[in-house]
Amino acid sequence: MTDSHRPVMLEESLAGLSVRAMPDAIYVDGTFGRGGHSAAILDVLGAQGFLHAMDQDPDAVTAAKLRFGERGNFRIHHRNFGELGELARDCGMVGQISGILLDLGVSSPQFDDAERGFSFLRDGPLDMRMDPSSGEPASAWINRADAEEIADVLYQYGEERLSRRIARRIVEARIETPILRTTQLADIISRAMSGPRQKIHPATRSFQAIRIFINRELDVLPRALQSAAEVLAPGGRLAVISFHSLEDRIVKRFMRDARGTGPDDAKKAELKRVSRAFPSDAECAINPRARSAVLRVAERVS
Repeated sequence: MTDSHRPVMLEESLAGLSVRAMPDAIYVDGTFGRGGHSAAILDVLGAQGFLHAMDQDPDAVTAAKLRFGERGNFRIHHRNFGELGELARDCGMVGQISGILLDLGVSSPQFDDAERGFSFLRDGPLDMRMDPSSGEPASAWINRADAEEIADVLYQYGEERLSRRIARRIVEARIETPILRTTQLADIISRAMSGPRQKIHPATRSFQAIRIFINRELDVLPRALQSAAEVLAPGGRLAVISFHSLEDRIVKRFMRDARGTGPDDAKKAELKRVSRAFPSDAECAINPRARSAVLRVAERVS
């Protein structure tokens, strides 16, 4: 039996953040999802400290208010985690945050909801926006972009070797019928990749690439990491869970090289790498989503 809503690497995340129940402790869950990590942090905090959570998905914000709205030491913010720096300044907590958690990628409830358009296994509108109230759906882009742009996105964000062939087939197919459904696009990609059976679904890399592009995920991530270094308190921890190599490469390099402007614009924020962890075999057996996860933790030292 699997549990698609189980938070990934929960115990490892809490240990990495070194969550402590103290009156002045402030934590930020930059990717609330459905609140698994937030719930565990609040369990440790009890009535002490404060947890700010962020999510750009209105459904996640609604879930947070229903689940934790009555807690006096919790607040949910309808914001992309790339706005971490702005949030810290708005709430007057620059240089005071004890720990920041980022669980990257799409949450399980988003994948499971066919109407959100993230899954090639479930028929639904080809949307893929993490915030359906802003930006354009994937269908709008896939039906207007030329073959070269589509191929570049598939290769850059999905590392898809057959990107040009897939892009050509997409452009050819949309001449006859606009591409508006997830399974419609998945079928076009699958037929373009006919050949030896692969270990993963033929549309996996392409759907990943389009999702990352539509949501500007790899543009937002560096800004969020830089903000985290700037708003953490000395000794504060940054824990990031990545699910594919493009994200993890950005996180790894940032934690290795991090330098940033401190809260007074005079000092420099510096991070030291603390740990790297992978999910256990037992967790992967229960929650297949965890298989590709890697958790990296860094601490602000100045």
